[in-house]
This record gives sequence, C-alpha cells and structure tokens, in this order.
Amino acid sequence: MTIQPQINKPAPSTNADTALAARIAPLGDAFAASAVLHDASDRFAADNFALVKQAGILPALIPTELGGLGAGYHDVADMLRSLAGCCSGTTLALSMHMHPVALLVRRWRGDPAAVEAVLKRIATENLMLLSTGGNDWLAGSGTAVKVEGGYRFSGRKRFVSGCEAGNLLMTMAVCDGEVLHAAVPMKAEGVSIEQTWRTLGMRASGSHDVVLKDVFVADAAISARRPAGVWHPFFHLVSLVAWPLIYSVYRGVAEKLRDETVRLASKRREDADTQILIGAMDTALASAVAAHERMLQIGDVGAPGEQTTATMMTLKRAMTESLLQMGSLAMDAAGGSAFYRDNGIERLFRDLQAARYHPLTMLPQQKLAGRIAMGLNADGKAA
Repeated sequence: MTIQPQINKPAPSTNADTALAARIAPLGDAFAASAVLHDASDRFAADNFALVKQAGILPALIPTELGGLGAGYHDVADMLRSLAGCCSGTTLALSMHMHPVALLVRRWRGDPAAVEAVLKRIATENLMLLSTGGNDWLAGSGTAVKVEGGYRFSGRKRFVSGCEAGNLLMTMAVCDGEVLHAAVPMKAEGVSIEQTWRTLGMRASGSHDVVLKDVFVADAAISARRPAGVWHPFFHLVSLVAWPLIYSVYRGVAEKLRDETVRLASKRREDADTQILIGAMDTALASAVAAHERMLQIGDVGAPGEQTTATMMTLKRAMTESLLQMGSLAMDAAGGSAFYRDNGIERLFRDLQAARYHPLTMLPQQKLAGRIAMGLNADGKAA
C-alpha cells in the first residue's frame, strides 16, 4: 500500500449535526416503504426526493454563514450510511449531490470568493446538484464549440444519478484538447433526459443519460479549465472528498444485507456450516468498514495530491473487494431463501454490485498505485 498522508484531528460534531439527524429521522421509513416498488418497476424515486427537498437536507454541508446547515463531513457520511439501508438507489443519488457540495465547501475554505456565490445559491434555492465526473473522468466527454460570449456544449452524459430531480448539472466538455467545467441548469435549452437506466441494481437512482445539444454556456460560467487526459488538482480534490461519501452508501447497503442475512440464517444457527459462513461474512464486512473509516478520516482533513489520491483509491479498492466478497458470502449463508425477492436479500446483493464500477476500477487503480510506489507521477512520468 502507498504511504498514508499526514492526517489532522477532525472537527468535533456540532449542534448542526444534531439538527441534521432530526431532519432525516422521518425519511428512512418513507424510503423503505417504497424501495421494493421502485426496484421492481425500474422507477426513479422521485417521491423520495420530494421528501428530501422538503426536509431541507440538500445544503447540509454548507456553512451556516452561507445559509446551510453547517453539518460535519462525518455526520453527512453517517446520514448516507443510515439511509442506504432503507433505499440504496435513492441514497446513492443523494450522495451524488453531497460530494460536489463537499468539494465546493472545501474550495470555499481556501478561496471563498471563487465559490461563495454558488454555495449561497444552493442553500437559498434548495438546489440539487448532479455529477457527470465519474463517467467523464480525466479525458472528459462531449464537445465545446467557441461562440460569441461563451461556448456551445454537446454530448451524452451517462450515469447521471437523480437527474430527474436535479437542478444543476456539474459537467464538462472538451474544446481543442482542453476540458472546460461548468454548472449547466437542467432547464437550459438543449438539455434532455433519455430514460436508459434499466440495470442490475441501484434502480431507484434513476441514473439516466443526460443529452446536451448545443447548450449555451457563458464564458463567465466556466469554473475550471484543464488539459484532457491527465491528472489535475481538480481530480485530486474530487478523489479526496467524493469517495468516502459515496462509499458510505455501499457500507450502509452491506450492513443492512448483513443484518437481514443473520435474521434468515438464524433459523439454522446450530448448523456448523452456517456459523462459519456468518463468521466469514462478518470478517469481510469488518475489513470493508476498516478501509472506509480510514477513507473518511482522510477525506475530512487530508490534503489533496497524488499521494493522497493513490492512497484513497487503494483503500476504495480494498473496500470494494471486501464488500463484494461479503455479498457473496451473505447469499451462501442465507441459503435458498436469499433467492426469493420477498426476503429482500437479492435486491441488496444486486445494489452492492454497483460498487465495482466507480473509477478508478481495478486495473487503473493498481496501475496508479504501482506508479506512485515506484516514484513516477500519476500520469506515469518521472516525478
């Protein structure tokens, strides 16, 4: 494993975190009540996001002086972990709002003027952000054509979780080898949603394709510019703050799957094979939890950079492998009962599989770890 970055002590929880807990308390039961229906019908959990907006938790991470709740990073992670056991897909889509907000807040702490206006707007207007970075990644996708006063963005953005409820698409497009980042309103002319999300799991997330066709983006709306296809400080910051929050969802799914498996398997608790399988499942889950706790610690107070990114990606991969192993063991431990939809285990197992697809996936992660270990930079060049 790569050398861990230096970590400072995280800030203590505040009254804001207690306020957040009170706001989310009614959401769990509502999410759980509709989870089976959303999964069976491939339907986006629009009703859940109406409740989310009503509860006022979208600006949870935004400081109180900017109109938000001022909740802590760990407490938002705990919120996602808790809600994930109620509806995996809803909570995954919620995490895809929370992590770009976390990135903006981290930027605000170093350069308030750059992002203060958008943070205030998110809080005041109760806006939901959507992210395309996981699919665009370093190379970016789509095209940007220079026109008078700005650019015309075109392209297809896949895996846009929660797009039917979102307000601002945090996206990018490529112009002459340069990737341009911007927040595009979902109601802008030329933005449409194609219903493509028919998947193995995480169905309630509604991660459909968003299509951009000659969408005008003003020069002033370009928030970042970077070369295409190479690592950039922006993605080191994304890697720092995003993955611990997103994987809080998968941890919550796994913990719910574990509890349901134990409930079913307890009918055979005197059976030695069942005891071994439950023990192996809990061991795999413990490994995932340990990796995630370290990710959270780094994400909260770590410094972005190549070394931190390599460490975070290594931990994410270790967590993913443990989660997938844990899921397989749960299906074995529960026995034939796990195969029946009414028992809920197969849905949680399917939802857990999505953890394998977030970047960096296995081979790119191992390549990055190897590069950093051998003294190269993240792009494979001599440092």
